[in-house]
Amino acid sequence: MSITSTSKSVDTTKDDFVAEQISEVESGGGGGEGGGSTGGDEQRSLWQNVKKYRKVTYITLGLTSAILLYGYDNVVVGTISAMPDFQKDSGVFYQGSWIIPSSWLALWNVASPIGAMLGSLFGGWLQDKIGRRLALGLCSFCSAIGVAIMYISYLPPAITGRRVAFLVGKFVQGGAVGAVTVACQTYMSEILPPVLRGSGMAFFPAFTLLGQLTGALVIFGSLNRDKGYSVAFASQWPFSFVPVVVAWLIPESPTWFVRKRMLDRAYTAQARLDPPGVNTKVVVAKILLDIEHEEQVNKATTFIECFRRRNFRRTAIVIWANVLPAVFGLSLLSKASYFLQLINMKPGTSIIFLILGIVLGLIANVISIWVMARVGRRPLVVITLLIASSLWASMGIANCTKIVPAVTWWTAASMMLTIFTLGIGVWPASFAISAETSSLQLRARTQGIGWFFSAVGTFVSGLVLPYVFNPDEGNLRGKTGFTYAASCLVGAAVSWWLVPEMKGRSVEEIDRMFEEGLVRGV
Repeated sequence: MSITSTSKSVDTTKDDFVAEQISEVESGGGGGEGGGSTGGDEQRSLWQNVKKYRKVTYITLGLTSAILLYGYDNVVVGTISAMPDFQKDSGVFYQGSWIIPSSWLALWNVASPIGAMLGSLFGGWLQDKIGRRLALGLCSFCSAIGVAIMYISYLPPAITGRRVAFLVGKFVQGGAVGAVTVACQTYMSEILPPVLRGSGMAFFPAFTLLGQLTGALVIFGSLNRDKGYSVAFASQWPFSFVPVVVAWLIPESPTWFVRKRMLDRAYTAQARLDPPGVNTKVVVAKILLDIEHEEQVNKATTFIECFRRRNFRRTAIVIWANVLPAVFGLSLLSKASYFLQLINMKPGTSIIFLILGIVLGLIANVISIWVMARVGRRPLVVITLLIASSLWASMGIANCTKIVPAVTWWTAASMMLTIFTLGIGVWPASFAISAETSSLQLRARTQGIGWFFSAVGTFVSGLVLPYVFNPDEGNLRGKTGFTYAASCLVGAAVSWWLVPEMKGRSVEEIDRMFEEGLVRGV
């Protein structure tokens, strides 16, 4: 296509102006993904950067309400079927006790993951249409509707009606929570400066565990109450409505405004995020330059575009980062109480270890907020996966002998050490890698794809695991450790080969890495 000399002159003038703006950003610092390399930020401590970007920090803390919803929902909705009152209202009396029929239990178990898969893809599409902020608020409201359906599921007189109502509620809630988490991660990845991106993403596992711990306490407190499961359902409403309030208070992502060429609104939104003394127009100009560059490569914003050759590796990395929890054994660790009972541990003691695992995971995730600001993603992922592999292997070796008390205690101890190791490294790092890999233009869609495969990984591992370690099937019990020792080794190798180092790098630098076909960035 021919271009007149006049238009060339205008474009050159614009490029020169933007280049000057970028230079100012890089020397003076800036906020958000488009804020330049922020080289000076790398020399500051984590606390100094938190104080500098206090506005973004406050917003990120507010967004953790959406992460709490995700963790809380996992426990409450996932364990309701174990409550005696729920079993009486929705189960059958069989051989002296109330149980849930296997067919309905299976349907309920897959309802949330399938809903999350579809909700993740829908959330990725919706964000590009109406914005990150509105998508977060709308999907959080849909979560409240899902809770309402589950709350009234005991009202139908026929037992089939009660079961169907609960199934529909779980599906709606799963889809809504899937969309909420996608919107939350996309928004955070676009407003956090590179120096805080890893620490901010470490909030995901930390607040997921905090939500799970809160949910476990609520379930425990509701066990002996009449219709206690309804109380547990109702307790989800605050977790659904708080993100709605947060979405109303925070500004829209400046990146989304720039993509829609609403530059005046982008300036206003970015000004609410920038620290004092930063030239907001400079930051927005840098975001605009990054997006214009990406638009030259990606002409369309579709899910198919994410899988075209020029974007395939970036999408593959996001998918890999999202399935890493299934690879390193999060599904088995979350079943620690039941699993340890198979290794001859008393039920009461196994529950103590389950709670201990959550607490250790929380402590590790808090430590990871500092670690992520100082250590690269690749070494964190590879090293902690190798350590986890050795711990899983030691558990498997111990269980090759007769199961004596020492074997039982080492199985529990090795699982606790594994949780702590993964909580410091690969688990939070996987969220950072997922958030920063995709291009700005395709970020929402790619995040939706990533969370879709995260739900797939959870679904598959949850379905397969019982057939591996249960006495009536594979009967591996503690020797299941060998399975995860192998998967962690494979995970370390794939991560070392596939994932480049992106810590502290700007959008422009990451785009250039993939355009130049950099296999591994060190």
